[in-house]
Amino acid sequence: MATTTDNDILYSRDDLLICATCGTQYGTSNAALLTSCRICDDPRQYVPPTGQSFTTLRSLRLNHTSFLSPHPTAASLSIVHSSPRLAIGQRALLVHTPAGNILWDCITLLTPSLVSSIRDLGGLVGIVISHPHFYSTHLLWAAVFKCPVYLASDDKEWLVEEEPNPKEPVRRFIDGEGGELEIPGKDGRETGAKAIKVGGHFPGSMVLLHDSRLLVGDTIMPTPSGVGDWRPHERPKGMNSFAFMWSYPNMIPLPPRALASMWRVLSRYSFTAVHAGFPGLDIEDDDVKKRVWESMGIQVGAEGGDGGVAFAEAFGLMAPL
Repeated sequence: MATTTDNDILYSRDDLLICATCGTQYGTSNAALLTSCRICDDPRQYVPPTGQSFTTLRSLRLNHTSFLSPHPTAASLSIVHSSPRLAIGQRALLVHTPAGNILWDCITLLTPSLVSSIRDLGGLVGIVISHPHFYSTHLLWAAVFKCPVYLASDDKEWLVEEEPNPKEPVRRFIDGEGGELEIPGKDGRETGAKAIKVGGHFPGSMVLLHDSRLLVGDTIMPTPSGVGDWRPHERPKGMNSFAFMWSYPNMIPLPPRALASMWRVLSRYSFTAVHAGFPGLDIEDDDVKKRVWESMGIQVGAEGGDGGVAFAEAFGLMAPL
């Protein structure tokens, strides 16, 4: 049951400005001090034809709400989403582990009912965010659930607010190329969830591996042909399952060298499902890792290079068996 103190924390950032396009919250309520969004001014992002605008949590709660829903095929996951669509329409995923729940990625709107739903399941032991487009209101989430936020050190420059209390920072940074960190649970117990820095979309773009499921945000993006179901026929040859982009909205693909760097990291791990940061983008298949590799080859070929064996040889990569 929420206390007066809990509600004070939940509503403490209600009037701070939020970019209406990407959902990032800034540490000011003064519109004269904030005329553009650093996230949306980056070439990976955009502003709509109507131009840059800002809103607040107080305003969003008038016409939007947020929910927690069971994942239809993964008992270890729940889906966190808002309705109607907010910002870029992303979802977050709640990862259930014996040592506590982990929030993978973040949505902007945190509501009393959503807080209650998550607390009924045991609250949070940590928040892991794949990249800056999902930073949203992570400081509010951390304050409400009294838990740390795990980010890639490579992407610090995109943080739009300082730590509220520098002596007790809530952010924990994962360092090093291909760096990984097992997220600690309650009382230091192991969660079995591992944050892995893959790079690509952003220098520090991360994935989270748990229970053979790879949660990817949009570090890796399932494609329509990837989630398509051709049964009872075989899947047609040459179809990709994933795209790897520097900018998704502006349709700028990553080059072969970046894909090679991503594969050097991903090839170290086993996984049988990929869950992306938007509704319906889930691929569960024992061969899904092979499909990631094949999709990289298809993209390299479409960019004028040679995929498959030639791609592996050019960059010294080990293809999946």
